[in-house]
Amino acid sequence: MNDAAIQFLVVDDQQSIRRLCMTVASGIGFQCAEAASAEEALAHAESAAPDIVLADLRMGTMDGLEFLAALKRLQPRTEVTIMTGFGSIETAVNAMKLGAYDYITKPFRVEELRLMLQRMAERVRLVNENQFLRERVNAESQLNGIIGNSARIQQVLKIVARLKESPTPVLIVGESGTGKELIARAIHFGGELASRPFVAVDCGSLVPTLIESELFGYEKGAFTGAARTKPGLFETANGGTLFLDEIGELPLEMQAKLLRVLQEKEIRRVGGNQAIPVNVRVIAATNRDLETAYQQGTFRKDLYFRLNVVTVHLPTLRERKSDISLLVHWFLDRHASESGVMISDAAMAALLDYDWPGNVRELENSIAHALALRNSNVIDLTDLPPALQPHTSAVQGSSSPDVTQLEDLERVTIARVFQQVNGDKRLARQMLGISRATLYRKLKRYHIGPFGMPPSVAN
Repeated sequence: MNDAAIQFLVVDDQQSIRRLCMTVASGIGFQCAEAASAEEALAHAESAAPDIVLADLRMGTMDGLEFLAALKRLQPRTEVTIMTGFGSIETAVNAMKLGAYDYITKPFRVEELRLMLQRMAERVRLVNENQFLRERVNAESQLNGIIGNSARIQQVLKIVARLKESPTPVLIVGESGTGKELIARAIHFGGELASRPFVAVDCGSLVPTLIESELFGYEKGAFTGAARTKPGLFETANGGTLFLDEIGELPLEMQAKLLRVLQEKEIRRVGGNQAIPVNVRVIAATNRDLETAYQQGTFRKDLYFRLNVVTVHLPTLRERKSDISLLVHWFLDRHASESGVMISDAAMAALLDYDWPGNVRELENSIAHALALRNSNVIDLTDLPPALQPHTSAVQGSSSPDVTQLEDLERVTIARVFQQVNGDKRLARQMLGISRATLYRKLKRYHIGPFGMPPSVAN
């Protein structure tokens, strides 16, 4: 939204003030209107919906505070600045608590008024842009939260749409954090299996000695601690979808057993001899190159071709940067839907400039970090994680950044996060996007919290 589209209304019982304000406002491209009383202004606002209102604090039968309250009920998105005499500043501050954008003290200089109106115009533009993007996100998020207009992600969505009604095995390939499970859920819940179970398992997190019992279940007495019979994940997902995330992490022995289950469509629990039929759609995902893996002998070739009937390649976030704005507003709505938080142009520029090695997951964590550190309803550049801060620009004219400045920025950021999460180290490292070891090293280095003490099991 540009300044030429700004609808401006000045409300004052002095014609000379109204004319001065309209002259300044029209000079920066506003469409101007005037009202000599609060009642007249409200009648105008009901039909014209001004973007910016400049109103005197003291006006006849209805004062500025009453007018502000009435206008906000009528047009809650209108930005209002109150004009006040020198002796009424306390009342003007109260007006800001009621929703006024700011106040300006009479008599004011023309340049002071111009700067005020320009700041208000920027605020209006920011609010409208954020609202527009939020509405687009709502329109685009019907497919289980998969957000994006880029050609790469739209191609993925077309494939997903074709796979919904098909039982064909699917292999989803993409870097960590690109949303592989989200795509698997979209395939499952968008089709005829939506009412059936969807079971997700991270193969990389399974204890090697327990993988078989987790997938296929076990009979009572099969091993020490098996006090009862327990169905495995294949049985739990029977009739629905089993999502095998990071399939490339499965040991070769388990790959052979998985292949047999896919071919015979039956499982045998650990410690049991009975064949149990299962009808499961398998969707697998990996961040590894399985073709190279089977050529090197670390992944079974026959299992690769069994799983790889249809492959969905998920683009990295750096390959779909045009989707970042939509994703940012999706995450703002997800984590702060009731507070109307917006993001400044400088912060958005930093998000667009970053390469996102952690992809969409890292972007979401960065927004959560900024929401925790913000001091207002606008996320600014300084609220973003240290990795997104433009370190090099702070030391112009030198060949490398000032190490002390960078360390100070890092120390302050970590301290603020640590305070925000009340010392919860797990949450702190998630918000900062660093490993557990790195967090403890930084806490000790910068003397933050109980540094030097061994980490608790809980954190």
